Amino acid sequence: MVNDIQNNLIKKESIFGPDNYKPLPVVLSKAKGVWAWDVNEKKYLDMMSGYSAVSHGHAHPELLRVFHEQSSKLSLTSRAFYTDTLGPYLETITKMSGFEMCLPMNSGAEAVETAIKSSRRWAYRTKGVEPGKAEIIVAEGNFHGRTTTIISFSSDENSKDDFGPHTPGFITVKYGCSKSIETAINKNTAAVLIEPIQGEGGIIVPPDNYLNEVREICTKHNVLMLLDEIQSGLGRTGKLFAYQHSCGDCNCDVGCNEDQPKESKPDGLILGKALGGGFMPVSCFLTSKEVMQWMDPGSHGSTFGGNPLAAALAKRSLELLVEEDLIENSRAMGDYFKECLLSMNSKIIKEIRGKGLWLGVEIDPNYVSGKELSKMCLEAGILCKETHETTIRYAPPLVITKEELDWGIEKIKAVFSKITS
Repeated sequence: MVNDIQNNLIKKESIFGPDNYKPLPVVLSKAKGVWAWDVNEKKYLDMMSGYSAVSHGHAHPELLRVFHEQSSKLSLTSRAFYTDTLGPYLETITKMSGFEMCLPMNSGAEAVETAIKSSRRWAYRTKGVEPGKAEIIVAEGNFHGRTTTIISFSSDENSKDDFGPHTPGFITVKYGCSKSIETAINKNTAAVLIEPIQGEGGIIVPPDNYLNEVREICTKHNVLMLLDEIQSGLGRTGKLFAYQHSCGDCNCDVGCNEDQPKESKPDGLILGKALGGGFMPVSCFLTSKEVMQWMDPGSHGSTFGGNPLAAALAKRSLELLVEEDLIENSRAMGDYFKECLLSMNSKIIKEIRGKGLWLGVEIDPNYVSGKELSKMCLEAGILCKETHETTIRYAPPLVITKEELDWGIEKIKAVFSKITS
């Protein structure tokens, strides 16, 4: 009877929704902390975290309190009016990140679009690029969202096929190669838009000196350096932002302020996912007053962007990263997780990439496909998913304890052993 319920729910999604996702065969109905349960009451360890959107764990009690209190008072007004939550949120995120201004949006893709528009307007009005000629340099293997403009510079052909005409103005170069960026720069270059670690690309970590070199190149040529940290930011890699791994002796767990080293600090930072605490879509674009000054009334906006509920949740989500030491926990548990995976000495594992609680395990397809391994992990009680067919991503909530992680590691080890036995 219970299985029939699950099958019927899966069937309803297939009948009434397009097949634009390939979900694993499980119907989840509730979650708490790092755990999730399906309609059969089977428990799973969530090692997906909603692609980093659930970094605080499911239904975090403090965020749940904020959600209930704020939603009972004021949820939405539009930006036609001031509210008592947006200002405090903007103050918190700018001080914490070390950027001067923040433009709030909802989805990650919206924040990327905001960065694109802001950098183009800066290029025309500040840098003096000829109207209609601004170019933005991007990297192969990128994933920044699925709007028409963003897919125009994607390397994934399936995301582009039959969605044209595509938006011009983007130059693609090799990821991790700073020289290719400098070669591509010309008088029309407005910005360089990259991920400090490519998530959907397979948890691809660039060379250690990459971001520092990109920073030097952008400064030299008066080009904006924009980093998409929608997945990698807010503690996921064991630093508040992934770019801080390149900050020399800075070792900051909060944003680089004016008196701190800035070897790889970008001119603009794009955040999302975990910013909403796992409750709702919240994103933003952080940058300087010099860039943001041109975003005047009518130039850009969003009915829901910066709404009172989102602002209250985002502010508290940021504070909890520090109060509950989630950034350090990500570093410590991530190092431990990686060591345990390596110590398995499994023939399946070809490489382990990533930082903090954001690991990509490259598997040997001669033993098993990524999809099949994900299904086997699911049967064992682990929620994870493959990307690019051969990389399994493990990214549990940052609140995970060693005991909970050990439970998951034993399950993963059993699955790997079953395949090679």
